[in-house]
Amino acid sequence: MQRTAAPRQIAESLTELWSPRIIGELDDSYVKVAKVHGTLGWHSHDNEDELFFILKGQLRLEMAAETVTLSEGEMFVVPKGVQHNPVAEAECLILLIERKTTLHTGNVVTEHTRSLAEQLRSV
Repeated sequence: MQRTAAPRQIAESLTELWSPRIIGELDDSYVKVAKVHGTLGWHSHDNEDELFFILKGQLRLEMAAETVTLSEGEMFVVPKGVQHNPVAEAECLILLIERKTTLHTGNVVTEHTRSLAEQLRSV
């Protein structure tokens, strides 16, 4: 069994925005943390759900059918296939749980898109 530092501390130590880092594995999923601010961009994950858990701050998840605003300690699962756009008006720390097959920004490539190799870099 491997023990890791507190996810919030790891996220706080990140210097790049919208650049998730993998801090653990759970069966066929990765546990990731990220520091975010601004807008990531509209995208979807055709075959995977995506769990957002707020470690610090506030995150807005814009979707066609609704917009969900999450605060520290809250979580939301974006169902597979749902177009979404994460937005943080101020710096926000998040924890994500995603299948290992999940592409960072789905089939959309932006300046924020990170490869799996980039996400696996040490913190």
